[in-house]
Amino acid sequence: MRELDETDLEILSLLAENARRPYSEIGEAVGLSGPAVSDRVTRLQEAGIIRNFTIDVDRSELRAGVPVLIRLETEAIDRIRNRLREADPVEHVFVTAEGEIWFYARAEARNVRTWIESLLDGTAATYSVTLIEEAEWTPSIDGLEFALTCAECGNTVDAEGETTRIDGDVYHFCCPSCLDRFESRYRQLEQGA
Repeated sequence: MRELDETDLEILSLLAENARRPYSEIGEAVGLSGPAVSDRVTRLQEAGIIRNFTIDVDRSELRAGVPVLIRLETEAIDRIRNRLREADPVEHVFVTAEGEIWFYARAEARNVRTWIESLLDGTAATYSVTLIEEAEWTPSIDGLEFALTCAECGNTVDAEGETTRIDGDVYHFCCPSCLDRFESRYRQLEQGA
């Protein structure tokens, strides 16, 4: 496996700006052909660096309620986070290191508290609601250093590392011995199941 180079980072940056940008246009910007860009994007997907391509919908243009930021304190973090994932008005969910849940949503102005109470469904929680005047989401990879981590030991995977696919999932390893240990344990668990 090879490390990400400047061209990979530039391709990621261009895709973050506009995921529908044609590979030929990206190729012109980075000095590659369209098929070469396609190959790199495929490799980035297989490595798990690119998980999916998405759109950024401006819900204010759809008149889908008012934007709110909600801070929620609860002991049932996982259960509430799962409910929030399934709630259509919720756009972003964050769990802080302190164990709070913050989420951004668009809700009916008159029914925000009723809607939150329905999400909690009797779960003990305290929350605060902040009305958002303006929100901006600008995904960027600028200033980030990419480093894959070993699935076995957590060390950084460099050019000496290895990548393998096991039952359809891609895993990265810092060395052949970590790959061997991981595969061995994986097979033992698989046989025991």
